[in-house]
Amino acid sequence: YTRVWIPDPDEVWRSAELTKDYKEGEKSLQLRLEDETIREYPIDVQSNQLPFLRNPDILVGENDLTALSYLHEPAVLHNLKVRFLESNHIYTYCGIVLVAINPYEQLPIYGQDVIYAYSGQNMGDMDPHIFAVAEEAYKQMARDEKNQSIIVSGESGAGKTVSAKYAMRYFATVGGSASETNIEEKVLASSPIMEAIGNAKTTRNDNSSRFGKYIQIGFDKRYHIIGANMRTYLLEKSRVVFQADDERNYHIFYQLCAAASLPEFKELALTCAEDFFYTSQGGDTSIEGVDDAEDFEKTRQAFTLLGVRESHQISIFKIIASILHLGSVEIQAERDGDSCSISPQDEHLSNFCRLLGVEHSQMEHWLCHRKLVTTSETYVKTMSLQQVVNARNALAKHIYAQLFNWIVEHINKALHTSLKQHSFIGVLDIYGFETFEVNSFEQFCINFANEKLQQQFNSHVFKLEQEEYMKEQIPWTLIDFYDNQPCIDLIEAKLGILDLLDEECKVPKGTDQNWVQKLYDRHSSSQHFQKPRMSSTSFIVVHFADKVEYLSDGFLEKNRDTVYEEQINILKASKFPLVSDLFRDDKDAISATTPAGKGSSSKINIRSAKPPMKASNKDHKKTVGHQFRNSLNRLMETLNATTPHYVRCIKPNDDKLPFYFDPKRAVQQLRACGVLETIRISAAGYPSRWTYHDFFNRYRVLVKKRELANTDKKAICKSVLESLIRDPDKFQFGRTKIFFRAGQVAYLEKLRADKFRAATIMIQKTVRGWLQKVKYHRLKKATITLQRYCRGYLARRLAEHLRRTHAAVVFQKQYRMLRAQRAYQRFRRAAVIIQAFARAMFVRRVYRQVLMEHKATIIQKHARGWMARRCFQRLRHAAIVIQCAFRRLKAKQQLKALKIEARSAEHLKRLNVGMENKVVQLQRKIDEQNKEIKTLSEKLSTITTTHATEVEKLNRELACYQQNQGAEVSLQLQEEVQSLRTELQRAHSERQVLEDAHSRERDELKKRVADLKQENALLKDEKEQLNNQILCQSKDEFAQNSMKENLLMKELEEERSRYQNLVKEYSQLEQRYDNLRDEQTPGHRRNPSNQSSLESDSNYPSVSTSEVGDTEDTLQQVEEIGVEKAAMDMTVFLKLQKRVRELEQERKKLQVQLEKREQQESKKGQMEQPKNDIGLDQDSDLAYNSLKRQELESENKKLKNDLNELRKAVADQATQNNFPHSSPDGYSLLLNQLKLANEELEVRKEEVLILRTQIVNADQHRLAGKSTEPNINARTSWPNSEKHVDQEDAIEAYHGVCQTNSQTEDWGYLNEDGELGLAYQGLKEVARLLEAQLQAQSLEHEEEVENLKAQLEALKEEMDKQQQTFCQTLLLSPEAQVDFGVQQEISRLTNENLDLKELVEKLEKNERKLKKQLKIYMKKAQDLEAAQALAQSDRRHHELTRQVTVQRKEKDFQGMLEYHKEDEAALIRNLVTDLKPQMLSGTVPCLPAYILYMCIRHADYTNDDLKVHSLLTSTINGIKKVLKKHNDDFEMTTFWLSNTCRLLHCLKQYSGDEGFMTQNTAKQNEHCLKNFDLTEYRQVLSDLSIQIYQQLIKIAEGLLQPMIVSAMLENESIQGLSGVKPTGYRKRSSSMVDGDNSYCLEAIIHQMNSFHTVMCDQGLDPEIILQVFKQLFYMINAVTLNNLLLRKDVCSWSTGMQLRYNISQLEEWLRGRNLHQSGAVQTMEPLIQAAQLLQLKKKTREDAEAICSLCTSLSTQQIVKILNLYTPLNEFEERVTVSFIRTIQAQLQDRNDPQQLLLDFKHMFPVLFPFNPSSLTMDSIHIPACLNLEFLNEV
Repeated sequence: YTRVWIPDPDEVWRSAELTKDYKEGEKSLQLRLEDETIREYPIDVQSNQLPFLRNPDILVGENDLTALSYLHEPAVLHNLKVRFLESNHIYTYCGIVLVAINPYEQLPIYGQDVIYAYSGQNMGDMDPHIFAVAEEAYKQMARDEKNQSIIVSGESGAGKTVSAKYAMRYFATVGGSASETNIEEKVLASSPIMEAIGNAKTTRNDNSSRFGKYIQIGFDKRYHIIGANMRTYLLEKSRVVFQADDERNYHIFYQLCAAASLPEFKELALTCAEDFFYTSQGGDTSIEGVDDAEDFEKTRQAFTLLGVRESHQISIFKIIASILHLGSVEIQAERDGDSCSISPQDEHLSNFCRLLGVEHSQMEHWLCHRKLVTTSETYVKTMSLQQVVNARNALAKHIYAQLFNWIVEHINKALHTSLKQHSFIGVLDIYGFETFEVNSFEQFCINFANEKLQQQFNSHVFKLEQEEYMKEQIPWTLIDFYDNQPCIDLIEAKLGILDLLDEECKVPKGTDQNWVQKLYDRHSSSQHFQKPRMSSTSFIVVHFADKVEYLSDGFLEKNRDTVYEEQINILKASKFPLVSDLFRDDKDAISATTPAGKGSSSKINIRSAKPPMKASNKDHKKTVGHQFRNSLNRLMETLNATTPHYVRCIKPNDDKLPFYFDPKRAVQQLRACGVLETIRISAAGYPSRWTYHDFFNRYRVLVKKRELANTDKKAICKSVLESLIRDPDKFQFGRTKIFFRAGQVAYLEKLRADKFRAATIMIQKTVRGWLQKVKYHRLKKATITLQRYCRGYLARRLAEHLRRTHAAVVFQKQYRMLRAQRAYQRFRRAAVIIQAFARAMFVRRVYRQVLMEHKATIIQKHARGWMARRCFQRLRHAAIVIQCAFRRLKAKQQLKALKIEARSAEHLKRLNVGMENKVVQLQRKIDEQNKEIKTLSEKLSTITTTHATEVEKLNRELACYQQNQGAEVSLQLQEEVQSLRTELQRAHSERQVLEDAHSRERDELKKRVADLKQENALLKDEKEQLNNQILCQSKDEFAQNSMKENLLMKELEEERSRYQNLVKEYSQLEQRYDNLRDEQTPGHRRNPSNQSSLESDSNYPSVSTSEVGDTEDTLQQVEEIGVEKAAMDMTVFLKLQKRVRELEQERKKLQVQLEKREQQESKKGQMEQPKNDIGLDQDSDLAYNSLKRQELESENKKLKNDLNELRKAVADQATQNNFPHSSPDGYSLLLNQLKLANEELEVRKEEVLILRTQIVNADQHRLAGKSTEPNINARTSWPNSEKHVDQEDAIEAYHGVCQTNSQTEDWGYLNEDGELGLAYQGLKEVARLLEAQLQAQSLEHEEEVENLKAQLEALKEEMDKQQQTFCQTLLLSPEAQVDFGVQQEISRLTNENLDLKELVEKLEKNERKLKKQLKIYMKKAQDLEAAQALAQSDRRHHELTRQVTVQRKEKDFQGMLEYHKEDEAALIRNLVTDLKPQMLSGTVPCLPAYILYMCIRHADYTNDDLKVHSLLTSTINGIKKVLKKHNDDFEMTTFWLSNTCRLLHCLKQYSGDEGFMTQNTAKQNEHCLKNFDLTEYRQVLSDLSIQIYQQLIKIAEGLLQPMIVSAMLENESIQGLSGVKPTGYRKRSSSMVDGDNSYCLEAIIHQMNSFHTVMCDQGLDPEIILQVFKQLFYMINAVTLNNLLLRKDVCSWSTGMQLRYNISQLEEWLRGRNLHQSGAVQTMEPLIQAAQLLQLKKKTREDAEAICSLCTSLSTQQIVKILNLYTPLNEFEERVTVSFIRTIQAQLQDRNDPQQLLLDFKHMFPVLFPFNPSSLTMDSIHIPACLNLEFLNEV
């Protein structure tokens, strides 16, 4: 049935339902009210005004009133009431207006978290809020670069001041100042001051603003607050001297009285507020819940923050106290009644004069008298009591007003800025429309201001409507709207109310009655002016909101606001400068505005449309009305020059009850504030507006299937609407939207609901039919089953009977068969036994005969063989004896001849001549021996073959032998059986004895076991008791320990988070410092002192003292620096000189050692006999070493001479040429010679080292020679015996020795010519060499023979094994033989395979080694080619040739990199500042960190602390610079986070601390730092890592945050699940189908994938990656949940379904990336529970209990908020009732939840950097050429 609204005297509007259809022309409607009463509602036939239709339930509670289908007063009132009472929502949009209802209760919706939640959001995306309006103003200012205004209006107590305060707080938070001036804090600090001096308690409001103010907040180009300015309007001065019942004066008076006991306020002479007249007229001087003393302290703090000095504060408080004392002065009337006086002893007057610093007598006189000035004379006249009281009150009001203006002026000075203002946002907090029982001049001015504001509001709304229609290209039809210009003209036009009032004030005897009479005469014909029936002193003005009757009494006096000049002159003469300044420059009697309000602001240039007013004459001062009109016109000009935003505050009840709604008062204010006018303007046109996309999604159920084939949604919408709504005037098609008349959306909702209802009936019908079918099939199936079981039972009984009968027959058959079978088998066994014994007897006879014959044959064979062997041995022995005797004879003869020949001198000659022949002969002997070896190997092979044939023969003989011995074996077996039987009987007897003993022992053991079991049971009981006690104690201890551990972990986490927040703040301060420095010095930027001080200014390379010996490096430095600089630097020659001196000292030491050795050897030689060959060898070795040493000495002398010549040449050149660079050729020659000298020095140094090792080896061999055989000693005593020495090398060495000895020393035992002894020594050496070679070859031959013998032994062993296995296999059966053979073959093959595998592995290892060596040699070859090419180019350039190059030996890389001091800037530039991550894509991750550590390690190795400090400081500054430059580059930030962490890990891993070295290899331990402890730098790097991590999170959040809301809440991840509800004027920004900011879940996952890929590619530690995704998932959870809590349109069942699906997708992504251990899913728990809460049932108490038990991660506030926001998407779903929400609150009241509603999405978990050592060694790291680090030298 149709529901309507009917008027009601109590509730204004009541809901009713039609019980009977209405037909046109009927005079009444039949209605049923909500309380089921029937009522007849009359209808006026003439106007035919039907009652308002009610909106469908699905539209009730909308965020925007313009979204309602039926727009009228009852619908607006009902929607506000439902939102306020049921959902506790105090904010609602009405088009462009924000309606704010005062809840009279503190709500937790204004915290910092809510500010951040609304920051950056579009106005239609979030629930209505004052912050949304402020954000819209801020965004439009930045986007359109136009000034903005927020107009907050409403009657007293509606919450205007609080709303304006929250708007300013939002701007202060979002647009915080960029500098350190804290201007936003000063803007907020002005509020408590202005509330203290301008707010008071009224009957409607405890903190009512009794003045209007307009605050302009200035912004710079970056939209940071730079200053503010305040204008005030129409302070209610009359409140200073008069208060109505239950009202108070301004708060500052009561605050000062409350603080009167403070010592600094003793001189004010104040007591409690009840003692003063001006503060006690209203009765109660206190406010419930307000502490005046505490508020006074806040006021003083605000004064201090704004820069008001303490002395000025005391002066201000003195003036305020003097006003109180002035009001309490007792005035006594004289008897004549025309004069009065004040007692001179009046204490209050004395305090007044003392506090203001004026003369007591003058003030006493002029309070009771006044001066009359005529043209000729001046008179002093007394005043009556009433005149004196009026004059005193006027003076008090004037003093307070001047003080008020002075405070506002100083606040503006404190908020003023010298910077250029780019734009501003103004906040207007002005009184709303007021109507009381008695309305005076103040109410008239207030209502006049509201008329002007309403006119501006109407024109703005009308203008916006027109713009919307034009933008959508819809034909514009003129809409009538209320124009209040006639009412404004009545008040401010020429001869209007204010004009006539000013004229009457100029008349000397003007009265209020005369002025009212003039109004009657002038404006009686105006439709906005009326005369009351019962009064002649009042008049009525018909305002836009209501009729207001004004009482004229006091209008003239308040408009004049007269203060006597004599009293002002006394105040000007005050001895206090502040008091005199208040009145000295006063041009007018009183000012309604501050100095900033009198003239236009310096920052705002607004041109007035009207001509400027002429300055008034000094004699004719401006009236209050005139001033107010001018300031109001300036305000309207400012507002018209800005974009306005409207906030209308509503007071729900007059009793200040929390969440109580009085419909009468609400409607009155809705009419007064223009909300209903906005509704009326919207309803006159097309109030409901839908985008084509949203309309299609909502009403596609009404589209026919054939129409869905069209892809153009606009065409589908047009065809559907034309078919559904016949009247074309009811809708219009715009460019992007469809416009509907009022009520059409409700009609479409009805059609949609009918469609759903029909579909529901169809589904119900089908389901019920299916249920009946299922029931029938179930019964049928049960019946069939019963029948089947009965039939089966009968069949089984019959089968059992048949089976038993058959079984009996079978039993009988089997029994008969068994008896016959047993009889047969008994006869058969007897026959078989008889046959067996007979056959065995015959076989044994045959076997014995064969055995005897075989034994006789064997005896004959062995006897014949023994006899033949004896004969052969006797003959061989005789032949050997003859041969030996003959050979001994021949050898003796040959020895005698050789001895004779050796004594002759000719033999020596022949030795010298035939030495070469002997060498050739020896070579031939070696060849012959090699041939013999070959023949021996061939013989060995033939022996092996013959051996194999013999083995085969033996095997065949063994088989024959086994066949022959078969008979003998049977006899032996019988004997063995007999012996085994006897042994078996003996074993039986022994076993019987053992069994008896065992049984006895077993019985005894059983008894003992039983006893032990009892004892065990008792012990078990005791053990269980003890265990229980221990468990209880351990549980208590564990609980205590776990509690302590949890507390410690919490403290650790809090401490870590605090520390990281400090690091974050430090980085922010550092960033702010850099910004300020950039602003101060835009043209020149100075380096930080710590960085510039570390850089070296030296032009020459610094030489480290520990690297003195590295002369080649210095030569390379010389080459790098260049010819010109190096010629000037003599450090190279000094280093060479020093190096030569060291080599000389080293040579002398070696010479001394050698001499000592020679002396020792000579002594030993004298002791020993010369027969020993070993001693001769050692002497020859020593002789060789001494010759080598002498040769080295001669070479060193040559080098010294060359060096001296070079020095002389350089000195001559230096003296001849003033400019060394003039002769580059000579210098290059010098440089080449130096290089040659250096290389020769190195070679000599190596030879000296070789000599040392040879001496040591000789000593070791000499010691070892005493215990070993002589032949081995002779071999090992030769120093170079391990090396292969050729004959030619030996002869050359012999000639070289001869030459050097002839030059240096003389032999003592030489002949006269000296050649014989020398030749003899040479021959001796050659003989030794040849002997050594022969011995080596003979040893090799012996080793080969031994190897061959070992191979023969192995072959014999294998053959024996094969024979054994062969014998074993012959004993086995044929099948077993085959299996055994297969097993043997398998084992052999497996062994061979294993050997082959080992061989393959060795070959592969060798191959890898060779490949590595090949790569190294290829690289060296390339480098060598490049070096040769460079050398050739240099040679061509210098025209010099080098004939000899000495190659240096390649040394191992020690994992250190050396660089020069001047290369540090290039190192930082190439490795940090200019490095891009893409350059190192194919290299080792974190390569820069490794390179930096290797440079640090070299500085540590050289013990250069300045170099370490400079490098680390430059690196850290460089990283900070790079991160500041790329503060939005995720890849760059990840790259430096991983490198910083890796450098930190390296400093830990190689620090030398045992705790960090547990996983190091021995090679890595060699790379540890030796000299420096870099613990402090580790802390600095840790802090830097925290900063980089925070920047990384900030970048990732910045990329993710725009996607979250759209992807998680708005995008349809499950298609067709969500339906779009009607929206109002505030459209959601993301509702467009092709919007730029529309994202899906795949976008988030894609972004996450990119994050993960980048972090993995850059080598970031896995633990840090887990923490990053935990933080990002927390941010996703917080942003999504915050939006859910602030948006009514997404709190639905379908959104819960979408959320759960999206969360499951994110969890699946985490599992796929192996990130589920990061704790990210746990951070999503609140969002998961919120999604479940949206899907749960919300009706019964059991549902409430389920919700309370499920939603443990959500706070009570969040649960209640979601339930309040829950919105059904269609009419079939019920709303959450208020009683259910109350039940939830009652069950959750015991929870100690935080008061914060929203999650802090900026919260950051403290990050941990666990130690992660590297497995790489420093010497394995290769530096790519792309880094341009050629200046780094590998050490």
